[in-house]
Amino acid sequence: MKLDPVSLRLFVAVMEENAIARAAAREHIAASAASRRLAELEDTLQVELFARSNRGTEPTAAAFALLNLARGVLNDLDGIGAQMRDYGAGVRGHVRVVANISAITQFLPGELQSFMAAHPQVQVQLLEQISTSIAHSVAENAADVGILNHGSYGEGITLLPYREDELVVAVPAGHALARRRSLKFADILPFDLVGMHTGSAINNLLMRNAAEQDMPLKVRIQVTSYDALCLMVSAGLGVGVLPLGSAQIYRGALALRTIPLVEPWARRRLSLCVRSLESLSGVARLLVDHLRPEENTDAAPASP
Repeated sequence: MKLDPVSLRLFVAVMEENAIARAAAREHIAASAASRRLAELEDTLQVELFARSNRGTEPTAAAFALLNLARGVLNDLDGIGAQMRDYGAGVRGHVRVVANISAITQFLPGELQSFMAAHPQVQVQLLEQISTSIAHSVAENAADVGILNHGSYGEGITLLPYREDELVVAVPAGHALARRRSLKFADILPFDLVGMHTGSAINNLLMRNAAEQDMPLKVRIQVTSYDALCLMVSAGLGVGVLPLGSAQIYRGALALRTIPLVEPWARRRLSLCVRSLESLSGVARLLVDHLRPEENTDAAPASP
């Protein structure tokens, strides 16, 4: 049985685009040719990948199983080509990175700038996701490197030390809490909260700790970014909790104060996430080594 990488790449495109026509356009082939290739792939594998009806096509359980395998095979093939090209034209290649908003706003801009300045022929594709999705993307080979909140995700991944951050409370200038030098979590619970979106690490953290204190979390509005959170806080819509490094970006331009949150859980660990160091391509390993703290580059990886 011989599998055609072109057909595998088309299959992955169909699964990601959720439409044969869009996948065909992405892979620069005619829709009729794409349908024929998918049928040939099913015939080669002797399994139905798409259930067809008058309402269209739906992926089968076999299709979702093949998706993970196909991504791994295609990534390995791309890695072979990239690493061989390294010998002839310096370090070059493509690295897929997924990271949470805390890493993107606090640490990655400068770190990626210095990495890409040192390796101008390396292309880095960066996508923001929440930590659970990051672990899933890396485990499924949809990304090479992830940066997420340290924890146990039940996935086939390896976690490596990266950074620490500290959560603070942002309050509007003139707020009843604005003159406080530090705050406990219970101090902010009586007030309206500008929260992050459902599923975010900070949202889950605040909900869990409010439940432990048997007090309601008065979320007045939810946003998807720290700049939106700071703008809402500055407008007087509530108080917010976010990383210190992210708050410092907006604090000078907006009418708000940031106050330390005196809770043991307010200091968080961020980790790099890979399937394994051995599975990384040459350029992905270069990026991981660049991002890891110098004192930890020889440390053994910690798996959840």
